[in-house]
Parts: sequence; structure tokens; C-alpha cells
Amino acid sequence: QVQVVESGGGLVQVGGSLRLSCVVSGRSSSSYAISWFRQAPGKEREFIAAIYWNGGNTYYADFVKGRFTISRDNAKNTVYLQMNTLKPEDTAVYYCATSPGVRVTTPRAMNYWGKGTLVTVSS
Repeated sequence: QVQVVESGGGLVQVGGSLRLSCVVSGRSSSSYAISWFRQAPGKEREFIAAIYWNGGNTYYADFVKGRFTISRDNAKNTVYLQMNTLKPEDTAVYYCATSPGVRVTTPRAMNYWGKGTLVTVSS
């Protein structure tokens, strides 16, 4: 059984930074890539960034390019999301999920999810 645990959320001021971590345990061939999503109150869950375990190719949503960076540490089965220049509209619950294949931007394509970590950006 694959388990996904996020951490690193919290309260930060506008323009500040946070680094989220996602630890995947029980990793198997069912985890081909890791994606980060977020969901703000009253809104749908949206894709942020993804990274493949092998090769390290990355993908980003347009609205975070230049501000967020996704990276991985294969030895630790951990994926990071470095978030800089945070804005109030970045306030949301951030989720990490594993993808069993090449589809990494659609929530329905993910097979395992963490419980999320709350990020609050205050102005």
C-alpha cells in the first residue's frame, strides 16, 4: 500500500516563501510520477506541478511558472515544492498525489493522495 504524506504548510505573509514536502512510502511501480494540486475554498482542485521519478522531467501550470519549483530526492522518496513570492490567491490546501502513468495533470488520473497541507498567505 502506497502512503503519501505532505508537510510544510503554514501561515506566511505576501511575498514570502514556503517549501512543501511529500513523502511517498511503499513506493512501487504504481508510482510513476508525483503531482502537486491545490484546492481553495469553493473552487475545484487544480494542478500545480509534476515531476517524474525517473529522469526528473517537470511540468508546471502557467500560473506558477517562475514562482514555484518542484524537485525530488529519489533516495528519500520525497518530492518538494518550493513556493516563492506567495500571493493571497495561493491560499489553499495543497495536495500531493502519485500518478501510475504519464498523465500527471488530471486529478482523476492519480491513484494515491495525501491528506493535504494548508497554506495561508496573509496580506
